[in-house]
This record gives sequence, C-alpha cells and structure tokens, in this order.
Amino acid sequence: MSATNDSTGRPEHYAPLAKWLHWIIALLVIGMIPAGIAMANIAPGPLQDRLYLLHRSTGLLVLALAIIRLFVRASYGAPAPYAGLTRFERIASTATHHLLYLMLFFMPIVGWMMASAFGATTSFYGLFDMPNLVGKNEALFKVLQKAHFFGGILMALLILMHFAGAMMHTFVKRDIVLWRMLPRSWS
Repeated sequence: MSATNDSTGRPEHYAPLAKWLHWIIALLVIGMIPAGIAMANIAPGPLQDRLYLLHRSTGLLVLALAIIRLFVRASYGAPAPYAGLTRFERIASTATHHLLYLMLFFMPIVGWMMASAFGATTSFYGLFDMPNLVGKNEALFKVLQKAHFFGGILMALLILMHFAGAMMHTFVKRDIVLWRMLPRSWS
C-alpha cells in the first residue's frame, strides 16, 4: 500500500488502512474512558446496564480492530521514526507507541475476563454473546477490576502524552510528524 520505501526498506508513509484504523481506534478508546467512568458512578438500573453493554461491546470492537491493526503493521510495515526527533523524543515516542499497542490488547482482555469473573455475559452490541474467559470468581473479579481501573488511568495518560507530542510537533516544531498519520483526505 505504501508506494515507496526509504533507504532502509521501510515505507515512507503509513499504509492508508493503518491510518484509518489509528483514528477509528483512537475515537473509540477516547470515548470509552468517560463512558467507563460514568457507568461505574451512576445508580444501578437500565441506563447503567446499557452503558455496560456498550462499553463491553466497544472493548471487543477495539480488540478486533487492534488485531487487524497489528496485522496491517506487520504486513505493510511502518515508516522509520521521523529523522528530526531528538534521542529523547525517539525513545519516548517508541515507548509510548509500544505501551499504547499493549494497552489496546490488555484493557479489552482484562475487561472481558473481569465481566466473566463477575458472572456477566459479554455481548457484542446485543448481536451475539462471547464465551466467558473464566468462571465466576469474586476474588478474581476484584483483582481484575483494579487492573482494569489502573489500566484505564495508564491508557488515559498515554493518550495525553501521545496527543501532547503530536501537538508539540505540529504547533511548536512545525514538522510533519502528525501529517504522516493523517489520511490523505485530511492532509
């Protein structure tokens, strides 16, 4: 999908599908953070039940899209880090990207396991039910609940760092880092 490669054999641009997956996943995850906070803090009832269904379903969608995104990255590659990055920026960028990828798998899987340990059904937008990953287990549920909570905080911090880096490159350094990830129709 990338028309040209640089001298290292890596593509000069992200594949169009990788760009679209990046933005779709970003919007879904950014929406899930406040939804997760809201659903945990409202009174039990139909609205909370709907929010849990939506949150679990969207988590499964994020997991599926993350798998596709990883396959696209493995198939088409990714450009080398931007040449204008300092050593610190390159290390911070690489670490943040790797942790974000890890969290795109960790959070949905832990959430799915947490719902299973609670004894809840994990449905995909009411279309079909997913199998429980573990049996009902209150002690395991509490551990997974804490892991999911702190994972959500880490995810939010990583997103903020990623966004801050993109904004710094766009408005302070005025380089092309952000533009490498924008779909052609946006740039």
